[in-house]
Amino acid sequence: MKFSVITAVAAGFVASAAFAEDVAPTAVAYTEGAVSQSLTGIPGDPANGRVILGDNGQGNCVACHQITEMSDVPFQGNVGPMLDGTGERWSEGELRGIVVNAKVMFEDSIMPAFYKTDGFIRPGNLYTGKAADDTFGPLLTAQQVEDVVAYLVTLRE
Repeated sequence: MKFSVITAVAAGFVASAAFAEDVAPTAVAYTEGAVSQSLTGIPGDPANGRVILGDNGQGNCVACHQITEMSDVPFQGNVGPMLDGTGERWSEGELRGIVVNAKVMFEDSIMPAFYKTDGFIRPGNLYTGKAADDTFGPLLTAQQVEDVVAYLVTLRE
């Protein structure tokens, strides 16, 4: 009897985690710029995060930042700080906060908010160059943010 009750409870937790909803961009909770709570409840995939950082149709972080480990990605920028060692300089929550909306932690940052849907002066429709419409969403999904953070945490000097 104990085994079946424990099994049923465990199955309930797994089922509820599988159907957990992402934290909406407007519901993200910041503590001094950091976002300690995962946006999805699912661990990020560092390999996919690496792809997002270097893909100009997704995060395109290398347009402004340099990452030594990503020497295979051309045309890295020098506008933002070098990302080598980010996993040592900032916690996972701080990195998540920076990716979600860097202006919360660094007020004068020119880094775009990758998980924000309101408060824009001139919002565009993703990378299309067109004005936003009613379907305006964040630049990255909640899981993509988690993937980027998972990759950034791996960057050590």
